[in-house]
Amino acid sequence: MRVAAKRRRGATANRSEVRQLPQLALPRNRTLAIAAAATCFAIALILQLSGDRTSITDSDERISTQAMLETSFPASDLWRVTKQSDARQQVAAERTNPSPGSVTSGPAEEPWVDQVVKRGDNLSLIFRRAGFSKRDVHSVVSESAEGKSLARIFPGQIISFKSDSSGELAAVRVVRSPLEAVTYRKTDQGFVSTITQRTPEVRESWATAEITSSLFMAGKQAGLSHNTIMELATIFGGVIDFVQDPRKGDTIQVVYQELYLDNEKYENGPIVAASFTNQGTTYNAFRYMDANGDTNYYNEDGVSMRKAFLLAPVDFTRISSNFNLRRLHPIYKTTRPHRGTDYAAPTGTPVYAAGDGRVTKAGYSRGNGNYVFIRHGDQYVTHYLHLNKRKVKAGQRVTQSQVIGTVGSTGAATGPHLHYEFLVNGVHRDPRKIHKTLPKAKSLPAKEMTAFRQSIHESSLQLATLRSDNHLALNSSARPQASTN
Repeated sequence: MRVAAKRRRGATANRSEVRQLPQLALPRNRTLAIAAAATCFAIALILQLSGDRTSITDSDERISTQAMLETSFPASDLWRVTKQSDARQQVAAERTNPSPGSVTSGPAEEPWVDQVVKRGDNLSLIFRRAGFSKRDVHSVVSESAEGKSLARIFPGQIISFKSDSSGELAAVRVVRSPLEAVTYRKTDQGFVSTITQRTPEVRESWATAEITSSLFMAGKQAGLSHNTIMELATIFGGVIDFVQDPRKGDTIQVVYQELYLDNEKYENGPIVAASFTNQGTTYNAFRYMDANGDTNYYNEDGVSMRKAFLLAPVDFTRISSNFNLRRLHPIYKTTRPHRGTDYAAPTGTPVYAAGDGRVTKAGYSRGNGNYVFIRHGDQYVTHYLHLNKRKVKAGQRVTQSQVIGTVGSTGAATGPHLHYEFLVNGVHRDPRKIHKTLPKAKSLPAKEMTAFRQSIHESSLQLATLRSDNHLALNSSARPQASTN
């Protein structure tokens, strides 16, 4: 308030000083000359402004106004754009007419200016915020091979702009991910797009853990990410039932990759090798790419860890009701066959396809709630009932461990759980016992065994060392401490 008052007082003082200036008498001929010059200048200025407006209007009419480019802009954004545009024009003018005494060593390149995509943004708004027009949007989108991908933007994404010395759009760069960016650069033939991909640095890491309650908690305590723990469950899901099998004292050893960008960890990579000791039996798994380029996990004998069916279609849950053909129904209070296994789990827990197959039915019924039926070849069918949400549709092909829905309590259910059924040739079988009669896992061909054993040699030694170190640590912690008295 005080500053404003001072400014007003200053302005008033200046006006008074102007009024007090003595009026100068000019000769008549000079007065007429000055008036004529001023009139000519005003007419020229009006004609120039009129021409500029006509030019802009005509060019705007030639621009294709696609729906994704149409938008209205707040006054604040227009002001910001105007300021940015003026700044570029000022820089261009300074480079065209450098100040006396300045030394130039060639044209300086304009810097990249970042724009962060906000919620509700579209391309036209983002370009306008950066100081460029809908004509520029249309040129980049229509002229470049990757132009249409610009429509797939999301909040938080960074779009960078570069102008030339005259303030015109020279390049646009879109960061799709930390590993990929697309640059649209203006050429004589229009905008040309190039994709730049970064290769992260791969570092090997390891972890060991002892189960005290569950695989998930043991993995978290060992510093493993959620994705790595779930990958462990997928690898061993064909030989270990994570609902029933894990016991306190079971141990896990994992060798996995970590990916780094600019010397900072980006994310965890795949598991290289893992060992799971369950109730005294040790299962090893090694990552290997076969001669066809397919990557899978195998035990030390080259037998695939991937069985025809998972032992359980959910992780880290409990069985609330087993297969029982004479069970008393909890709702209807009558003896009705329970032709499946119930897995109690929190609402939203992922439900996996037990094996590769095709979805034959996916819908809702009063008794089943949300359900999914999957056929696996000619003999086998699996049913998943009471789902909270379905993630697949009828006719869709699915792969083993693909998420097909989430646990819920829809239909005739007393609480959140998955009702899982397994049918062989149309007959219901106990899902927990049927695996003993299912086809065995495939093995690597004999001609690949030499290459396989060579590829897993180092990883096998690492797992053995981790198991030995873990065994020594457990024995040391169990040994009674010497008395200090």
